Amino acid sequence: MCNLYSNLSTADEMQRLFQVDPEKNYLGNAPAMPAIWPKASAPVVRNADGQGTPELLNMNWGFLTPKYSKRDGSPIKPAAWHNARDDKIDRTQFWKSSFLNRRCLVPATSFCEMKGRAPTTYVWFGMAADLASGGRSLFAFVGIWRATPPGVGKDVRNMLTYSVITTVPNELVATVHPNRMPVILDPLDYGTWLDGSSDDARALLRPYPAERMRVVRAGNQARDDFPD
Repeated sequence: MCNLYSNLSTADEMQRLFQVDPEKNYLGNAPAMPAIWPKASAPVVRNADGQGTPELLNMNWGFLTPKYSKRDGSPIKPAAWHNARDDKIDRTQFWKSSFLNRRCLVPATSFCEMKGRAPTTYVWFGMAADLASGGRSLFAFVGIWRATPPGVGKDVRNMLTYSVITTVPNELVATVHPNRMPVILDPLDYGTWLDGSSDDARALLRPYPAERMRVVRAGNQARDDFPD
């Protein structure tokens, strides 16, 4: 499961890692984001033209669906579906079309799983390469995107939204969350996820190796500011 992550990288860093042409970088002066929650606007990489040309732009986290008051049936703030399970991604109609036609990458520098209540410990996971660099290494979750369909609400009509795909956890993440973790890709697989066949893309939905990750922060902070 992934309800909270960070992206402390710059637009230039994202542009370099994802090999985006400067003309396709629409982020502007992207601020550091030490805490990204569902429904937030955050950077995403997708194909601009269906021909392997990546672009960087902001989307809102969570596919939106209508929600109604239990009291009187009136429309209220839409629900946001921010995670999609890997074992349902091509079986459930809600996700399937986006998996087949609208895959994306979600840049991140860490993600959080929460442990316990009152107090809650926020455990942040990042790349083991951080040990060498002394900072936070940029990586990417796999995701899917879509435009908000009609009927959800006029204020969000045509809003671009994304969802992060989750899988079973590796040995490191399982010590905190025993059920799910976001799918993280090796950079060599970015092109396959964005442009490859559905079979090739599905084969990438697996836990990231635990030995290539580490806990970068654990405590009472629901944000991954760096440095402390």
